Amino acid sequence: TVEVITSPSAKYDAEGSGGIINIITKKNNLQGFTMSFDSGIGNRASNLGINSSLRKGKFGMTLGGFGRAGYNRAYSGFEQKTFDDESNVFKTTQDGKSKDQMVFGRYNLGMDYDFSSKKSLSGGVRFGTRNFSREQSLDINTFRNDIFQLNNLRDVNSKNSSNNWDVNLDYLHVIKPQKEFSISTQYTTNFLTNNFTTDFLGTSDTKFSKFSNLNYNTNQEFTVQSDYQMPIKKNQIFEIGLKGIFRDVDSDFEYRDKENKVIVGDNSRPIGSLDYYQNVGAAYVSYTYSSKKKFTYKIGSRYEYTEIGAVQNATKKVEIPAYFNLVPSVNVSKTIAGKYTVKTGYNRRIQRPGLEQLNPNLNISNPQNYSLGNPELSPEITDNVELSLSASVKKLYFNISTFGRFSNNTINQVRLRSDTLPGIIITTFQNIGQEKAYGFNWNGNMSITSKWMINGGVEGFYNYLKGQVPGINGLTENISNKGWNFNGRLMSMWTIKNGWQVQAFSFMRGGRVQLQGRQGGFGFYSLGIRKESKDKKKSLGLAADNFLTNGFKIRTSINSAVLQQESFNHLYNNGVRLTFTYKFGQMQMAAPKKKKSVDNNDIKEGGGDGGGQQQGGGGRG
Repeated sequence: TVEVITSPSAKYDAEGSGGIINIITKKNNLQGFTMSFDSGIGNRASNLGINSSLRKGKFGMTLGGFGRAGYNRAYSGFEQKTFDDESNVFKTTQDGKSKDQMVFGRYNLGMDYDFSSKKSLSGGVRFGTRNFSREQSLDINTFRNDIFQLNNLRDVNSKNSSNNWDVNLDYLHVIKPQKEFSISTQYTTNFLTNNFTTDFLGTSDTKFSKFSNLNYNTNQEFTVQSDYQMPIKKNQIFEIGLKGIFRDVDSDFEYRDKENKVIVGDNSRPIGSLDYYQNVGAAYVSYTYSSKKKFTYKIGSRYEYTEIGAVQNATKKVEIPAYFNLVPSVNVSKTIAGKYTVKTGYNRRIQRPGLEQLNPNLNISNPQNYSLGNPELSPEITDNVELSLSASVKKLYFNISTFGRFSNNTINQVRLRSDTLPGIIITTFQNIGQEKAYGFNWNGNMSITSKWMINGGVEGFYNYLKGQVPGINGLTENISNKGWNFNGRLMSMWTIKNGWQVQAFSFMRGGRVQLQGRQGGFGFYSLGIRKESKDKKKSLGLAADNFLTNGFKIRTSINSAVLQQESFNHLYNNGVRLTFTYKFGQMQMAAPKKKKSVDNNDIKEGGGDGGGQQQGGGGRG
C-alpha cells in the first residue's frame, strides 16, 4: 500500500518542505509459484516486464525486471536580453530541434526466510539503469543594441546515463502485537555519466570547431538504522530509533577539443573534480496516546547531525561547517462517528542539497545559457502547519486540507549575467532567501456504480519568494515574486461486460511562480480500452495519449535588472500504444507478515524548472 503522509512524525527522515510518501510492504507468504509478463509497444514508448515469485515453507524468493524505451521529438526557442553596466543591450534568439531517446530498466532479486512466526530475515539485490540521449540542432542569432552581430549553427549531442546497485539486509522481530524491533542496512553505489559534444558548424565567417565535455560521477552510500516500538498499556505507543547515512561523491569533469586533447587554461571550459562526503546521524523519539473520546495525540522529536567535507580539484578545500537540527512534530486527530477524521499538525523539515545543485562542472552545451552547481550550499529549513478533514461515507471518500509552509535559507535556481562573456546567462543555485506558501488540497474517490469508479484531486497554493541577486554596477538587487500555483488530476475506470474495461486519465500542472519569473503549465491525458480473458490471466489493450493535440508547450519568463528571457519548450508527445499481459502459476493464501527496509529520502533532487537553460540539450550529473 502507498500512504501519503502530509505531516510526518519524528520517525521519518526530516527531508523535504512538504510531506512524504510511505510505501508499506508485506512479505508475500503465498505458497507456490507465479509469473507475470507485461509488454507494450507504441510510437512514443515501449515496455517489457517479467516478474516471478516463489514461496515454499519458510523460504521465499522474488525475481523480476522491467524496462522501458521512449522516443520523442521537441522544438524549443527563446529570446533573451542582458544588460551591462554601460547600458548596452545584448539580445539573443535561439531555435532548437531535438530528438530524444530514453531507456530505463530495473531488475531485482529478493529473498526472505522465517526463523519463526516472529523472527524473519530478508535481503535483496537490485540493479537499475537509466540512459537519456538527445540530438539537437541550434540556430542562434545575436544582436548588440539591436544591431545584428552574428549567426551560428550548432549540433549538440548529449548523453546522460547512470547504473546503480542496491544491496539490503533486514532483520525484524515482532515480539508481540505492537511491540517489535528491527535492524535495516543498505549499500548503494551509482555510476553517472553526463557528457555532451558540440559541433560548431559555422557563422557568417564560415568557421568550424568542435569540443566535448566529459563528466563522470561515482556515488556511494551506506545506511544502517534500528527501530524499536512498544505499547504502554492499551492506548499508548512509544517509539525510538537511530539511523546513520554515510555518503561519498566523486565527480571528475574536463573539456576536450576536436582532436580529443584536454583543454587547459580556458576558464570557460574548465577541468576539475569534486570530492564530497556527507555523514548524517539521526535519533528520534515518538509517543502516541489515544483517548477514550477518540482523540489521538502523536508527539515526537528528531535530532539530526550532518557532517560535510568537500575538496575541489584535489587541493581547494571547501569550508562547509557541520550543523545539527532539532526537528519537532506534533499531530492531533479526532475521529467522529467512525466516518470523519479531523487532524491538525506541525512539523519541521530539512532539505539538503543534492548532487545536481552541488556539482561545479560548468555545462555549456547551450552556448547562451551556461549552468553549474554550487558546492557551498547549505540546507534549507521549513516549518509546516496543517488542518485537514477526511471522510468515508458509503461509496465516497475524500480528504481536504489547508496548509502553510515557511522556509528560510531556501535553495533557489537563479540566473545571473556573465561579467566576462556579454550576452551569456549563467544558471546556478544559491541559498538566497525566504519562501512562504499558503494553500489547500483536495482528493477523493467515488464508486458511482459497482463497475464505474472515479478519483481525482486538486491543489492550489499562493507562493511568496524573496531573495537577493547581483544587479547593475555590482549592486545587490532585492527581488521578490508571488502568485498562485494550481495542480489537478482526474481518473476514471469503467468495467463493461465480458471482460471489457475503459480507462481515462488526465493531469494538469498550472503555471509556477519562480524567484525571477514564472514557468507555464502543461497538461496530459490518455484514454484506453482493455479486454481481459475469462480466466483473468491474459489481457490485451489499446491506449492513446494527448491524441487531440500535437503535444504540449511549456513557456517560461525570466526577469531581473540585468536580464530578461522568454522561452518555450514544445514536446510532441501525442502517441498510441498496444499492451499485452499474461500470468501463469498458482499460489495459495497464507497469513502476510510485515517487512522492514531502508528508505532514504533526505536529499533534494533535481532543481531544473524547464526554463531556457534546458534548451541546450543537457544537464549535469
